[in-house]
Amino acid sequence: MPPRRSAGLIAVVATMLSLLPGAAVAQRAPAEVQAVVVADPVNLTELRREAEKATKDLEAATKALEQRRTQIRDSEKQLTAKLRELQVAERAFDQVRQPLSDLVGFLYQQPLGGDVSGFLSGESSADTLRAMAGVTHLVAERDLILKDSSRLQLERERLAGEAQELRATNLLAEAQMGAEIETLRARSQKIVQSLTKALVKLGVKINKNGQPAAGCDPTRATSMGDFPNGLIPQAYLCPLQQPGNQLRGDAALAFISLNEAYKRRFGKPMCVTDSYRSLAEQQSVYYRRPGFAAVPGRSNHGLGLAVDLCGGVERFRSAEFNWVEANGKRFGWIHPQWAYVSPFEPWHWEYDPKLGSLL
Repeated sequence: MPPRRSAGLIAVVATMLSLLPGAAVAQRAPAEVQAVVVADPVNLTELRREAEKATKDLEAATKALEQRRTQIRDSEKQLTAKLRELQVAERAFDQVRQPLSDLVGFLYQQPLGGDVSGFLSGESSADTLRAMAGVTHLVAERDLILKDSSRLQLERERLAGEAQELRATNLLAEAQMGAEIETLRARSQKIVQSLTKALVKLGVKINKNGQPAAGCDPTRATSMGDFPNGLIPQAYLCPLQQPGNQLRGDAALAFISLNEAYKRRFGKPMCVTDSYRSLAEQQSVYYRRPGFAAVPGRSNHGLGLAVDLCGGVERFRSAEFNWVEANGKRFGWIHPQWAYVSPFEPWHWEYDPKLGSLL
């Protein structure tokens, strides 16, 4: 029989071999571990999808309403400009129409400069004929002006009616869209409330106001790009079940789901030594652990998208490590390629938003 080796010695040798870069890449998880597929024990993924869809619907409806309001403003500006032009034209016609009307009235009241009987018998003088021609021309001009004025008045009334109808239609459409937005907003809030209750049941600590941090709303995750690395406000971070740790909303929900699956497999929650780091915390780690921490302002910890794990996961090719490696992607969590070799950090895991959005 071959000599029996000390179990402790075997463990030491195995650990040393696993720390070699070449061995770290070459080793693979046992087939039986890779084949493990666990069902999501909670409905956080579905709630996250519903919340994201509700937010997209709300954003689309709000955008449509803003576009409609812009169209309303543009159309009303055009109508106002047209009515203003008609008013200017109408005033111009009034200025011409009044003198012509006065002149025609005066001519009708005065003699034509000759004997009317002569005009009727065909023997009228040249002066009489010129006077009659002038009156005829003035009457014709007055009739044209009156006709144009009437046309303009009808056009003005038509446009005013169209403007009134447009405003009524716009107000109705805006009211309908406003009601739709309120319905969508209420739906979104209801989903987030359901998500909040689910998190509370799973042991996520609540704040002083009795509610989980606002960052637990996954729909706010995309707005975190507005904040510098390591300077994310507390309101945008969601606490984990592990006290003192937090991540941005979508990463937190995915990690909580992963944690529940891990508990079902190993009978205990995941052990977390680090999660979101503020800029000051990242600077402290960087100076305390040179070569093992990213430059402050460039770490995924500062984005609320990374955790450092313990409880067995930090030991490369342990049962815990292999399980998280095999199942983490189902929740959007990965062990980045660089962490296998340079620097070698089996404890470091990251949430991939693109991968998570596909789940």
